[in-house]
Parts: sequence; structure tokens; C-alpha cells
Amino acid sequence: MVSRRGQVLDGVLLLDKPEGLSSNHALQRAKRALDARKAGHTGTLDPFATGLLVCCLGRATKLSAAMLNADKVYHATLGLGEETDTGDLTGHIVFQAPESFQGVDSDELERAVASFRGQIEQVPPMYSALKRDGKPLYEYARQGIELDRPARTITIHKLEVLSLNGRQAEIMVHCSKGTYIRTLAQDIGRLLGCGAHLTALRRTQVGPFLLRDAIGLETLQTMPEPQTTLIALNALPAGLLPATLTQKEEL
Repeated sequence: MVSRRGQVLDGVLLLDKPEGLSSNHALQRAKRALDARKAGHTGTLDPFATGLLVCCLGRATKLSAAMLNADKVYHATLGLGEETDTGDLTGHIVFQAPESFQGVDSDELERAVASFRGQIEQVPPMYSALKRDGKPLYEYARQGIELDRPARTITIHKLEVLSLNGRQAEIMVHCSKGTYIRTLAQDIGRLLGCGAHLTALRRTQVGPFLLRDAIGLETLQTMPEPQTTLIALNALPAGLLPATLTQKEEL
């Protein structure tokens, strides 16, 4: 069925979001490429971040709630020696290690990251979309206003150091919903005493979905039949479909 508003498509698109686009802009471009009528994504990535964006089309949008609660896996690059107000490379530097700082050694870093494994308390950043009195926190932050934020319990299932080169470290994080990797980087830097911020972030897994199965936005936009990239409802991993989608509806 085709209309001026696009085709009625049901399924899941695994999109590799490029750097420089918001999650919503990437979703809208994918939606236009697919000529889809209805689409949504299941968890925001910052514009500087890349990686897996799970996009749900048509009846698959009913999966969104379940996917928002899913565990996620990230590869993050930390710049050591500087902390920024946003926790990432887009912000302003608010702390710098002394000029004599030459980086950290592997033992120091391993001791620091070990402190964040398991169930921990994390204070959400001011530069986030969490709302207070109907306004996202980042709007207050841009006005120079800092509000008290209650800590939230999160779980870091796995946290591994992948590489370390003086003032740059790469880590892998497998975490529960609600985890802010920017804040994790910031907290690691504070524990080390040198400051840290994210210089790159790539999401590699959301629940059962893997980045290796995703398609790049540019590739999607140049395909003659991009609809073939969709995962059909009846091909989704077991347990994802809500009860409101019956077997008859799936097929």
C-alpha cells in the first residue's frame, strides 16, 4: 500500500548511525529512504556518537518500550587529562591535569575501572534529556544552571580496557538501561585524579541486536530496494514481540 505519506512497512531496521547526525535526523533520513509511513527508534545516540540505532517501523514500533529497557554495549575512547562540562569532546574544558601529566599506566587504569563494575550509583549529567519541571536538563545547563540530580542505580555487567596509550584509553562497556557513558568516563577520570572525557563512542549492541548486522545510512540511501534490509516481525528474536501482536498479526 503506497500513499503520499509513504508505504505501510512493518519491521526492524538495524542502522549504523554516522557521526554528526542526531538520532532523530538519522531516523528521518532512513524513513525517507525506505518510503515508510511510521518509524521510531529505541534509544538515542549523541550526534558525535556512532553505531547501532534500532529503528522500528509500523507495528514494530510496539517493540520500542522493550528495547529501551535492553542492555547495551559500547566501545568508548577516553581522553585522559581533561574534563569537560558535557563529559565529551563537544564541551568546554573545566579541569586540566598539571602540565607534568604524562598519562596513566595500565595498573592505575585497571584499578580505577574495577571500581565501576557491578551495581553502582550514577548521577545523570546536566547535559541530558532528562526533564525537570517539563524542561530537559540540558536547557538549564546551557543557561549555566546546575540542579541537584538524584543518583540512579545502574549495572555495569562488563567493563574492559581494550587499549591504553598514555593519554588515551579505549574501553568496552556492557551496561544496563539508563547508563550514561559520558558520566562513566568523567567518573573514571575523577577517580584517577587526572580528569577524562569521551572523544569517541560507538554502540555495538542493543539487546539481541548487533552492529555487525546493521547497514550504513549512505548505503541504505543508494539501494534500489532498501526495504529488503528490514527484519520482519516473524523473524525477530523470541520474546521481543508484545502480547498485543498475535501470531496471526505477525504473519
